[in-house]
Amino acid sequence: MKKFLLFLAGLTALIILLANLGPMVLLGLGIWLLYVIFKQFMKSESTAGKIGWVILGLIVLSFTISNMFALIGVAAAIALYLIYKSWKKDDHNSIVDEMKYDDPFTNFERQWAEINKS
Repeated sequence: MKKFLLFLAGLTALIILLANLGPMVLLGLGIWLLYVIFKQFMKSESTAGKIGWVILGLIVLSFTISNMFALIGVAAAIALYLIYKSWKKDDHNSIVDEMKYDDPFTNFERQWAEINKS
């Protein structure tokens, strides 16, 4: 049952991620452009140049803010990663548990500890 719920949660997160992929790319591009504009603003020595970079930065900032709902896609990507990690952890633990009881030395150690308790 737990695997089925993890699968449904992963499928939902994948659909949300794919639906927000375009805005996520535009958000990343906008953040990168703002970084470049800030660097050019700091390099500029003339007042007219600084004013031009500020105006361009405000235009790019308005485009970037309009894609802020892409953060839902980022959250879905993080959720998808955590679901994948949880899925793999469950597989590993069940295999280790099965191997632990098949090993005669582990059973001997457990039985010896039970005998020493009584």
